[in-house]
Amino acid sequence: MQKLIANKEDTEQVFQIIEALNGRSQVANLQAFASIEAGRHLLKRREHLPPLLDDHSWIRVLPEGTVGRAYVDFMEREGLTARGLVEESEKMGRAGSRFDDDLQWFGHRLRDTHDLFHVLSGYSRDALGEACLLGFTYSQNPGRGVIFIAYMAARQLTKNLPKEARVMDCLWEGKRNGKLASKIVREDVIALLHEPIEDARKRLNIRRPVAYLNALKVCAEGGIAASDINPGKPALNNTKAAA
Repeated sequence: MQKLIANKEDTEQVFQIIEALNGRSQVANLQAFASIEAGRHLLKRREHLPPLLDDHSWIRVLPEGTVGRAYVDFMEREGLTARGLVEESEKMGRAGSRFDDDLQWFGHRLRDTHDLFHVLSGYSRDALGEACLLGFTYSQNPGRGVIFIAYMAARQLTKNLPKEARVMDCLWEGKRNGKLASKIVREDVIALLHEPIEDARKRLNIRRPVAYLNALKVCAEGGIAASDINPGKPALNNTKAAA
């Protein structure tokens, strides 16, 4: 966790923490997934998402305002690929990665849809946005490792950001929004990419992240850019950080 706080881009640490703390929660999440018809259908198809998501040529031709167009805009703006997350997770060299079973497929699906969660939920890739998204993700697919990272990151950010940003309120909002929303992992991802993004958010009951957006506004007014929101060090120009 200290390594992750020092460098929020060190994604390998996320997978290490989740592996250490999640216990059997992934089994319970898979059982819930497989208990509904949509989940069983997806398990039967066993679609491998990274090649589909990284082929932006077909997604780019989708209409403006669709989930797919928002996704490729986000990925290209941030310099991300779905394959990049795969590579980070494979650095661990877990023995379980040698097995081609339903549990591994489900874990990969959660990993491969992480950036789609960003796009749909409205949480960006700044450190506060990542913490809030993990709160959202925890409510969608519970795991102690996920909420541990979210809480520890938010706790550290309370020391570095203005009190008016109300960092913990942002985290709890993310957790609530994830609980209220339909399970994104159960969606047909390719069909979802074709859907207008506002229609998809309404259908999935994904609430606007009001507290988070207000926190970004507070930070901006204090001269703190989103790129300067970092749990590892005080934000630049921060004169009103929490004690």
